[in-house]
Amino acid sequence: MSKPKGSLLEIFKASTKLGLTSFGGPVAHLAYFKDEYIDRKKWLDDKTYADIIALCQFLPGPASSQVGIAIGMLRGGLLGGIISWIGFTVPSIIVLVLFALLYQSFDLADANFIHSLKVVAAAVVLHALIGLGKKLTPDRPRIAIALVSALILLLYPSAWMQLLIILAAGLFGWKMFSSMVESKIQPFPVTFSKKVGVASLGVLVSLLAFLPILARNTESVLIQLFDTFFRVGSLVFGGGHVVLPMLEREVVPTGWLTANEFLAGYGMAQAVPGPLFTFSSYLGTMIEGIAGALVATAGIFLPSFLFLMAALPFLNELRKRPAFQGVLTGVNASVVGILLAAFYDPVLKSSIMEGADFALAAILFALLHFFKVPAWAIVLIGVGAGAVLNLL
Repeated sequence: MSKPKGSLLEIFKASTKLGLTSFGGPVAHLAYFKDEYIDRKKWLDDKTYADIIALCQFLPGPASSQVGIAIGMLRGGLLGGIISWIGFTVPSIIVLVLFALLYQSFDLADANFIHSLKVVAAAVVLHALIGLGKKLTPDRPRIAIALVSALILLLYPSAWMQLLIILAAGLFGWKMFSSMVESKIQPFPVTFSKKVGVASLGVLVSLLAFLPILARNTESVLIQLFDTFFRVGSLVFGGGHVVLPMLEREVVPTGWLTANEFLAGYGMAQAVPGPLFTFSSYLGTMIEGIAGALVATAGIFLPSFLFLMAALPFLNELRKRPAFQGVLTGVNASVVGILLAAFYDPVLKSSIMEGADFALAAILFALLHFFKVPAWAIVLIGVGAGAVLNLL
């Protein structure tokens, strides 16, 4: 591929504009990217953009963030990818860190709007669950994978059980779906050598292997945080909403946060532009202050860079293999089950306490799902309606 030809300053300006205005979640982010990068600036053609989206759907982690990183890499090399990530991500990081500091400083745990944020989270997760279900479980075998995954996780809730479910679903997908996948796959332009890809994959695997050992043998909360968020960023399929159950299993049972603190931050994350994975910045701040925010954010997003650098040189070969597509088909179905389990615990159990909560959640879901009201507006409506209900 030709040498990157964009300046880092133009990448930073464009990505920061998107980071300040991209409300609505991953699907909306992709539309914003197309409007800015393809239609307005013409950095890429439609075909290349579609190939980038396809790549990021195949990888764990935040798909929309990875698309932005990949475009930055194509435009300005590795540093361009980093700059693109900074511009798109930092605005929401700042808002969520400030929210966490306010939560701690003013003891907001019992504030009415915090409970309203949890009701908002219930509506948003249900909306995401239905959307993912239609896309990832369109037939009976995949519905069965989702239901079994949800049942097992509800009976045996733990982060390791979630990982085992994903691995088992991938194995089942390899056996069940390899003969059913799409055969026509467009080639993808390669930006890194295979040596760079192998080195990146080596770093990723090494960190996954040695960070848990280091975390178990140290009292440093920051190392434990980095291990936790790096593992989640490396293993979560399905994007922002699916990260909810993985993070909840890691931070609530350990005592780092209460379920109420967790859901309050998740509700607030719906109100800001940019990737939902910046929820990690809120969690890190609640656990270990500003240093915790930096470590958690770096931990959950670093795998995205390593995966992109590792996958790009080999993607053309991998995407043509039916076995690879079959594995991902099974994994994606299990993602729906994981989100279904999370919808019950902790979302419903911590948010719907009485009939008024259920009614508000139902109205917010209807506005989001049927009337296509954007997520940030749902947050404002939810908090406002909660304040009115509290006065009655």
